[in-house]
Amino acid sequence: MKAIIIAILLLASSIVSFAQTQSGMERKQLFDYNWKFRLGDDTLARLKNFSDTGWRSLDLPHDWSIEGKISPKNPTGGAGGYFPVGIAWYRKTFKAPRDWKGKSVAVYFEGVYMNSEVFINGKSLGVRPYGYSSFSYDLSPYLDFNKENVIAVRVDNSRQINSRWYSGSGIYRHVWMKVFNPVHVADWGVAVSTPEVSSKQASVQVNTTIKNETALSQKVVINTRILTGSAKDAGSNAITIELPAHQAKEIIQTIKVSKPLLWALESPHLYQAQIQVSKGNDIMDQTEITFGIRSLKFTAEDGFQLNGKTVKLSGGCVHHDNGCLGAAAFDRAEERKVELLKAAGFNAVRTSHNPPSEAFLDACDRLGLLVIDEAFDGWRGGKNKYDYSVYFDHWWKRDLETMVLRDRNHPSIFMWSIGNEVSERKTPEAVITAKMLAGAVKNIDTTRPVTSAIVTWGNEWESFDPLMAVHDVCGYNYQLQSAPADHKRIPSRIIVQTESYPRDAFANWKLVQNNNYIIGDFVWSAIDYLGESGIGRSYYSGDVPGENWENDFFPWHAAYCGDLDLTGWRKPISHYRDLLYNDKEKLYMAVREPNPEPLEIKETRWSVWPTWESWTWPGFEGRNIDVEVYSKYPKVRLYLNDKLLGEKSTTEEQEFKATFSVPYASGNLKAVAVENNKETESAILQTSGHAAKIKLIADRKEILANGQDLSYVRIEVTDKGGVIQPNVANRLYFKIEGPGIIAGVDNADIKDFDAYTGNSRKAWHGQAMIVIRSTHSAGNIKLTVSSADLSEATLAIKTLGN
Repeated sequence: MKAIIIAILLLASSIVSFAQTQSGMERKQLFDYNWKFRLGDDTLARLKNFSDTGWRSLDLPHDWSIEGKISPKNPTGGAGGYFPVGIAWYRKTFKAPRDWKGKSVAVYFEGVYMNSEVFINGKSLGVRPYGYSSFSYDLSPYLDFNKENVIAVRVDNSRQINSRWYSGSGIYRHVWMKVFNPVHVADWGVAVSTPEVSSKQASVQVNTTIKNETALSQKVVINTRILTGSAKDAGSNAITIELPAHQAKEIIQTIKVSKPLLWALESPHLYQAQIQVSKGNDIMDQTEITFGIRSLKFTAEDGFQLNGKTVKLSGGCVHHDNGCLGAAAFDRAEERKVELLKAAGFNAVRTSHNPPSEAFLDACDRLGLLVIDEAFDGWRGGKNKYDYSVYFDHWWKRDLETMVLRDRNHPSIFMWSIGNEVSERKTPEAVITAKMLAGAVKNIDTTRPVTSAIVTWGNEWESFDPLMAVHDVCGYNYQLQSAPADHKRIPSRIIVQTESYPRDAFANWKLVQNNNYIIGDFVWSAIDYLGESGIGRSYYSGDVPGENWENDFFPWHAAYCGDLDLTGWRKPISHYRDLLYNDKEKLYMAVREPNPEPLEIKETRWSVWPTWESWTWPGFEGRNIDVEVYSKYPKVRLYLNDKLLGEKSTTEEQEFKATFSVPYASGNLKAVAVENNKETESAILQTSGHAAKIKLIADRKEILANGQDLSYVRIEVTDKGGVIQPNVANRLYFKIEGPGIIAGVDNADIKDFDAYTGNSRKAWHGQAMIVIRSTHSAGNIKLTVSSADLSEATLAIKTLGN
């Protein structure tokens, strides 16, 4: 008995010491730096004493596929963009600080593609097949506090084909070390919701799960404070609870916030919930959750309402890759993607067909972009031999719950999606599975509706009624024209078009505008992406016909159906869609690429006619070229070298578009908006002279020296007057001096199979891009870009210490 009492006293004493050190320690610590990497398999690499001398040193996030050679011999095929895959190992050596003793220590991976197995000091902690799920493992029982520890990760992306698009390979998202006291807030154990919202007052409900991993019952206080974005107190609540030994308890606190600043698309205000667990004067644990105060409502009568205001969704689907960076989810790359989507006029995004990175969702929260968070591309029915169908029965519950638990506090997420065009959608079993998945979501979160994307290419659309009835919102892929008839049959159905062809922008916009039960349209796709090679292509007569799965289109290794290309340049279709849904852009002009006679340009289902911001067409003098003008004004006029060529209406009846057939002559092409018979806004295209110089435009000239921050530098080849010369394909050479490295290079030409990592790239349509990554040193980076017969250009970027 005496021994038991002493043990209890020692345990109680240790709890106090843990609490005293917790407040001075980071609960979550970035674990991205100083990893070792080797491509290839070696089962001995799991062992602690294995020698990784000679392995490559790198920082995460990392995607080894993007570094490899694009080749038709690679097993990923057109689906994966012909990139290499395989098996690889990562290892990291670290010392466990003494103040970790007696605490819960876990390693947290935001995403590893795919089939990862994690080891600590030679001990296997587990496997996770799904490459998009976040997961963690408890390290506490295996840590050595006297010697170095080794985490080893085996990544197996060798079984192909396992994805219908480029997946990347490796530890492509952040890794963290999480350290908890024995009494702490459970991981993903906080759910913040706002059940009552008005301009005068909001109710913030905070559900917190507290864990007691000690052998004693613990009496603790949970104090929750709500802070505004400027760290002002907005409300608080404290509650005392008794936690039995080795148990967890959920508590619910409701806090009233007066005159709340609402999270909205135009003003995405954020709050923070600070949850503190204390015993006496000691802080046992503290965590912060960012959230937004906003209300969601979905009805067939009023559509989707955010904070009581009906919002028509101008949405886009995106895959997870970052172009020339591959799948590597750098925070800045994810933030820039959201910035590009917002600048292009989108107000919503669908994360097709998997959960995105946390950094992407954080950026959507900060910048005001609505999100459909999607779990899977398929269920039990396979689309490829080694896709998620292989793992579905064993893993669906863990993977789905992971998505909802991890992401539920993001105000940007307004719907959950449980699948996309599942292969078994025509069977009764699909209804059972959908009920099962939707039920699992609702067990965790009842504040958002559940949807999935359904498609058919036949006449059996009505047969999907039982499956659609399982969903709160029905996702239509490419079938919005069926919505009016479906509404007559089932008036209560709420519809969103989860995928659409780019060319159908106006028809879909009109259906969305004229029918409240249709809440929006998500185009496939918002941004070009690697893999699914050839979708969205146009080609010349005589080339291999078709797109995507129909043929092997190498060297096409990406999709060209995006409103934005791989460098972030907005194609004309982007400006047209933006003009339809928004009023910030009211006039735009571009030129349809003329047929290179005797050849003709051929389109495919996801393509639009290749159209460019160019009036430089040598060899076409005197031949008619079509000029497209998009306008929210009633009329437009077109001038060539100050000569009026004509005037046309551009009202809704004309789909806000006018096409002029113009005999080509070099010079100045100008479109002018006409309102009340007065000329107002204008758009100009100028013929370019010979290529003479290089222009460099950085999106950011100051970045952090944290080894992960990025600067995107746009490269333009121009004539001596600064007009882009679109017909040159000069090879550009890049040189970096100072504390920076080249993270990626691109030109948006998805038939150019030059490496995305390197120090050179050809220009395409007079443009290219280089992405510069910081190192861990502050200082000045100097970028020099040169090319034969062109004046070289330099650019300075400053890296700032943390």
